[in-house]
Amino acid sequence: MRRSTIKTWVWVHKWTSLVCTAFLLMLCVTGLPLIFHDEIDWLTEEQPAFGMPGVGSSSTADGLLSLDTMLETALANRPGEVPLYMAFDNDQPSMTITTGPRPDSQGSEMTIQSFDRSTGDLIGAVSDDSVSGVGAVMHFLLELHTDMFLGLPGMLFLGAMGATFVVALVSGVVLYAPFMRKLDFGTLRTSRSARTKWLDYHNLLGIVALAWMLVVGLTGVINALAVPIEDAWKANELAAMTRDYAGREALDPARYGSLDKAMAAARARLPGNNPQFIAFPGGTFSSNHHYAVFFQGNTPLTERLLTPALIDAETGEFTAARPMPWYYQALSLSRPLHFGDYGGLPLKLLWAALTLFTIHVLGTGLYLWLAKRRASTTTLAPELDHDRSAEPAE
Repeated sequence: MRRSTIKTWVWVHKWTSLVCTAFLLMLCVTGLPLIFHDEIDWLTEEQPAFGMPGVGSSSTADGLLSLDTMLETALANRPGEVPLYMAFDNDQPSMTITTGPRPDSQGSEMTIQSFDRSTGDLIGAVSDDSVSGVGAVMHFLLELHTDMFLGLPGMLFLGAMGATFVVALVSGVVLYAPFMRKLDFGTLRTSRSARTKWLDYHNLLGIVALAWMLVVGLTGVINALAVPIEDAWKANELAAMTRDYAGREALDPARYGSLDKAMAAARARLPGNNPQFIAFPGGTFSSNHHYAVFFQGNTPLTERLLTPALIDAETGEFTAARPMPWYYQALSLSRPLHFGDYGGLPLKLLWAALTLFTIHVLGTGLYLWLAKRRASTTTLAPELDHDRSAEPAE
């Protein structure tokens, strides 16, 4: 590699790394507890005693209360509000019903109630002004990790930092080979200066965790584009599915028909799938006239890929169903991959270890830059030709 080319890659690696380091450290620190959010919830929350343990609320098992009954119970607890979402569990009879003051209510206005569908008992409720304890901490960490409390601008900014991180990784790989070719893989020169020792740790952990960092970085960028992706789906796919309803006024919640009838119509069109959630009319995931019943597959992979069935919310008649487009499927698959949710606790432990590796790489990279901030890149290239202890750029 020519000296001028190396200097260019050194410059790219140094500045892309420096630009994103602080934000990536924040994302790593907040991401660590989020990897174990299920386990933390399990340990810190009182587990309800279900009337029919082991029976999923998404099933059609005898003994489960009707969806209309559950919705009436939820609305009775929140008078004056309208339904927004109803979500199901495949393992227990628990389910959540989200309500708000209007069909297009923002997240801060929503209230989520958890029920046991086998008994109708309320087993928990969360609203923006009632979050406390460990749940409040996890909620804070998720908001900080996702958008830094800035909404879409914060998400897009963190997405840009993720893209910068990917560029830093690629440039680091380009520089790794020429700078490390005279050293055996895994060499740690612990008897040399502190800077050299930490440089070796930086390079070793960086190359070991490279594939994982690329995956998490790229999925983070995709996740940051969630809002534009959802808007694109609604503007294109959902609009095409509800073209016959274009121009109609929004359906008044007082005219919503039976949920059980709508669910039966949706199941008839997509047999063998489990409903994951229902989006009510007027929200992000539905039209102004439809119950959107989102079904998931039965395998670890296909359960992440959703297929919505649109049911006329007034008549209960089927309108349309089609799989989500490729760009939404990419988003659906990247979310669990980003947090290591595909392989249970062993994969989460691996994700946590690699996150610690990344924190080390970021920290040592910053240290190396501070330790040699006065050195110019022009002094590095000659080391490739004349010094067997040549050191990679940081």
